Amino acid sequence: MTTEEQFRQVMGECRTLFAKKLHDYGAAWRIMRPASVTDQIYIKANRIRSIETKGVALVDEGIRPEFIGIVNYAIIGLIQLDLGFADAVDDMSNDEALAAYDRWAESTLQLMLRKNHDYDEAWRGMRVSSYTDLILMKIFRTKQIESLSGATLVSEGIDANYMDMMNYAVFGLIKLTFGDGIEQDAEQVAGR
Repeated sequence: MTTEEQFRQVMGECRTLFAKKLHDYGAAWRIMRPASVTDQIYIKANRIRSIETKGVALVDEGIRPEFIGIVNYAIIGLIQLDLGFADAVDDMSNDEALAAYDRWAESTLQLMLRKNHDYDEAWRGMRVSSYTDLILMKIFRTKQIESLSGATLVSEGIDANYMDMMNYAVFGLIKLTFGDGIEQDAEQVAGR
């Protein structure tokens, strides 16, 4: 499979979970301000790092669901940045939420393909744990941008950081799904 095909396959899994949660909860996340979305991504990335470091998870979920959560919260963050947060959760239908999800997923895929061309698939030689660290770094960068109210001198915006977090999480999911030289400890933590 090509990188694009692998990306689309794991994104399909992420979207399926997103759609199921939309069914159960509606777009309750519309109430979240972007800083809260960043904190949700932090919780998930921090749990992945904790499991990677300790080598065991006491809650019966490995790192794979957390990477899926990062992907979905990154898209939620992009939607929130684009539309602003809502005071009520009835401002977006499930169909509208899925359409927005698909737009941001495609936009992030196109960004990944451009970067992947320039970097010549360097991510394939990286460890899954490095994606975790890079996501955490992007989170802390995002928090700094948020504390500056977006008034940066040379940095990309919060949206670019969300897209990068999403792509690193997708890379982790690709490696956990298709192999591709993932570390043995990551396989064990993922329950394979």
